Amino acid sequence: MATADLLVIIVDLILRQIAIAYWEAFIFLYYVPVCNIHAFLLYAVTDCSVWFTVTFTFDRFVAICCQKLKTNYCTERTAAVVLGTVTVLSCLKNTFWYFMLNGKYLLSNSPWFCWARYGVRFSLVWGVGEFLKYIITPVVPFVLILLFNTSTIRYVLVTSRARRRLRGPSNGENGRDPEMESRRKSLILLLVISGNFIVLWAVHLTFVVWFRLSGLNPSWNYPEFPIGELGFMLQTLSCCTNTALYAVTQTMFRQQFYEVVKSPVSLIVKCTQRHGG
Repeated sequence: MATADLLVIIVDLILRQIAIAYWEAFIFLYYVPVCNIHAFLLYAVTDCSVWFTVTFTFDRFVAICCQKLKTNYCTERTAAVVLGTVTVLSCLKNTFWYFMLNGKYLLSNSPWFCWARYGVRFSLVWGVGEFLKYIITPVVPFVLILLFNTSTIRYVLVTSRARRRLRGPSNGENGRDPEMESRRKSLILLLVISGNFIVLWAVHLTFVVWFRLSGLNPSWNYPEFPIGELGFMLQTLSCCTNTALYAVTQTMFRQQFYEVVKSPVSLIVKCTQRHGG
């Protein structure tokens, strides 16, 4: 999930926003037919980021609530299969945009940064494709995350009350329960990551629905463009915060990061000592 979030930042902010903000320096991109490839990559990694959040939520649900399934499901092999499947499906789903957009960059501060092919923008195919895009990402993930979170919270509350009743007479009400403390930490991390995803995507989704409904009903006013820009900013921000949360909260993540930083330093020190000796 952290890797997918990092790819969104690279593909969206570095490869798209810089070219839009400094269009005079990147005017040559207007003549290079690469925007449809860029759009395909951006939407694919965004889908991966969103659906990795869903799989993380489901993983925590299984680990906490389904003890029998946990042994077989919560393995490195299963994680690799799930992540690989999500990545392949995300790429296949977004191949559609490669053929709907042409290769020309629209060098302006616009959410749609590529020109649509002639006659496509107002076609039925475009409307259906965009509708499915937002249904699959992020509407379905919203529903799944809420469902898994609700089930997990309910299970933790029920088991916490049951364990307190069982442990109360013998161990006292203030006795430490390592199992429940571990579950509580996992639950807090789960709620923060999934809640962060829902809140930061909500503005963008509201803007899209409002904009489309305004086009169908002439009596409605179109949403203000800054609201759309705010939605895109918060959507991108959601891809930054998950990585930061992992770095701060996960002990194993911090240890592995420390090893990555430590390895080249240790190698330099060994080489220096060898040459010095």
